[in-house]
Amino acid sequence: MAEGSRPRSVTRADVARYAGVSTAVVSYVLNDGPKAVAPLTKERVLDAVRVLGYRPNLAARALSKGQADMLGLLVNDNRNPFFAELCHALDQASADRARQLLIVNSDRLQVSTSEQIRDLVSRQIGGLLIASVLTAGEQALVEHVGIPTVMIGQFGEVDGLAGVSVDFAAGARLGVEHLIGHGYTDIAFIGSAARSDARERGWHEALTDARLPHGVLTHTTFSYQGGYEAGRRLIDSGRLPRAVLAASDQIAVGLLTALREGGARVPEDVAIVSFDGTTAVDYVWPRVTTVVQPLEQMAETAIRAVLEPDSVPRYVEFATHLRVRESCGCTAS
Repeated sequence: MAEGSRPRSVTRADVARYAGVSTAVVSYVLNDGPKAVAPLTKERVLDAVRVLGYRPNLAARALSKGQADMLGLLVNDNRNPFFAELCHALDQASADRARQLLIVNSDRLQVSTSEQIRDLVSRQIGGLLIASVLTAGEQALVEHVGIPTVMIGQFGEVDGLAGVSVDFAAGARLGVEHLIGHGYTDIAFIGSAARSDARERGWHEALTDARLPHGVLTHTTFSYQGGYEAGRRLIDSGRLPRAVLAASDQIAVGLLTALREGGARVPEDVAIVSFDGTTAVDYVWPRVTTVVQPLEQMAETAIRAVLEPDSVPRYVEFATHLRVRESCGCTAS
């Protein structure tokens, strides 16, 4: 061998020659099928692999078999604690079905969502999960590519696509009714400006049913900064609401910081209930009472809907539940 040259990699053909079998038999052994191999022959092949130090070319294997064992997940921003926990739950549910999960953030500035969808599909994924809001054009593209697709966390059914979500309006009502149960009558809402946000509708309905005036409505972004800025606006207005339903845990944490900076106490001056149920709001003070989305159940159902579409209704809507902590004025349960 010339100085500086690299040794030739051991190939599948080398393994076949050493074991005295065909390369097809080596493939059957290493891939556990599709054809059965006699135990003694299998042992010869595995012994050849060990002796020769054979390492399969995983890239070539992926190209030859496609990526049907991989699922694509398009998520808005996996830095968001809710989406981070959703990604983890989906990854675990995928692994339970011997699948891998390829996660892509749809908030990339350099690449459009349509391009990201095309890129995922080009990888020959076996299914697509979308936890992001699509435009009409993006939805049409998803329907056109013709692979199993499930929308996660939408405000109701999306025409033409399967979905897994929660009843956002009922969850918001649950949170507001809990605040009303404390005797609070001035209850504000901080959430998205999206006209379709069912959490705002649930807040509105709960106050109407209780014959209470609608409190201050503040629109902001779903982020810590958004919650903080909304809180500063409330403080600067000179009139704080007695209670707030925050549309996400991130908003609630930002709001807590703004209220503390402004000298307002939680829950003594302003009580808070948030939405999502991430673990993050259990590690601030006061800990935040939150409407919990059952992420593990949602993830398992979404993966099953992609892999076994006929075994799951086209749209599955889960109920939420309230995790009570101190921010609303309760003793934690």
